[in-house]
Formats: sequence, C-alpha cells, structure tokens
Amino acid sequence: MKTLTLILLTMFFGAVFTTADKTGYQVGDYAMDFKLKNVDGEMVSLSDYSEAKGFILAFTCNTCPYAVLYEQRIIDLHESFASKGFPVIAINPNDPIKQPGDSFEEMKTRATDKNYPFPYLVDDTQEITRSYGATNTPHMYVLKNVNDKYQVMYIGAIDNNPKEPENVTKTYIVDAINAVLNKKDVPVKATKAIGCTIKWKSA
Repeated sequence: MKTLTLILLTMFFGAVFTTADKTGYQVGDYAMDFKLKNVDGEMVSLSDYSEAKGFILAFTCNTCPYAVLYEQRIIDLHESFASKGFPVIAINPNDPIKQPGDSFEEMKTRATDKNYPFPYLVDDTQEITRSYGATNTPHMYVLKNVNDKYQVMYIGAIDNNPKEPENVTKTYIVDAINAVLNKKDVPVKATKAIGCTIKWKSA
C-alpha cells in the first residue's frame, strides 16, 4: 500500500513540476499577436489577415540543416493551405551575432532565392520566440482564429521524417489543420520539434 501511495504521489507531483517547468504556450492557450518586420521591410501582424481561419507559424532560419531539409515542405504547406484560410508565417528567431548567416540581409537573399510565398519575419528582440516557447528551428505552431483570438491547436514537428520526405508516415501539421477545418479533434496535439537549438542573444 505504501509503495502504491508513493508511486501515485510521485506521478502527481511529477506532473505538477513538469507543467510548472514548461515555458511558452501550451495547446489550448491563446497566443499573442505580434508586429514583426518582413524581408520586404513591411511590418506584419496576425491581425492583418482578416479572412484567415488560422495560421501555420514556423520558427525557422536560413542556416540550420533541419530548417533547410524542411524548407520545401513549409512552402508546400503554404501552397496547400493558404487558400483554405491557413497561411504560413515564418519567423527567424536566431541572433545574427551568433549566427551571421541568419542576418536580415541573408534572410532577404534566402527569401528571394527560394521565392518564399509567405512572409519571412525577423524577431529582433526574441520576445515573440520566448513568449511562444519555441526552442528549435524549425518549431511549428498551428493557430486557430477564434473571434480574432489565436488558439494554439498543435505544437512541434512538421512530420516524422526530416531527412526522407518520401518516407514520412505521420503528417502532424497537415492532420492538425484538416482536423480544425473539419471541426474534429486534432489527433496529435504536440510532438518534439526536431532541429537546431535557437541561437539566443547573450545576456
């Protein structure tokens, strides 16, 4: 009996501590809007998209090998879902001092070279990145527009095979958006984001 009680207490308090230790948004939370500079020099906010049903938010960058592996898949997500009300908005969170290849000038070059069909924003202060709780590039969020508030429906990876797109068996982002569009429960709400750690500014 004592052993069972100890196990139950450990499970309970472990769950509490795990929740308390988490930073950033969790699935079900309402995310903040932002105003960040796009590679074209214009400021972009979620509220600019008055007809959007939601968003595919991608914290990504130029330099991470995993971001590069997923780059075309992020473009494909926009091409597939922007017309259905779920455009991609990409945000580069990296400190360009630590990662010069992620400077604003390099972002402009990358967006032009790859013909990005979505905004590619810079989070100069990293405030938005910290608020959302992104830790890796890429780190993905599916947001649902609920009366001009932005509810988090999914957080994590794009799919389950960064290196071999032809061998993907779980399409987390696609499944989440299709569930939202069809007013169904999102089948997988959170996964581990696979990619490079974000390059944070020095204190």
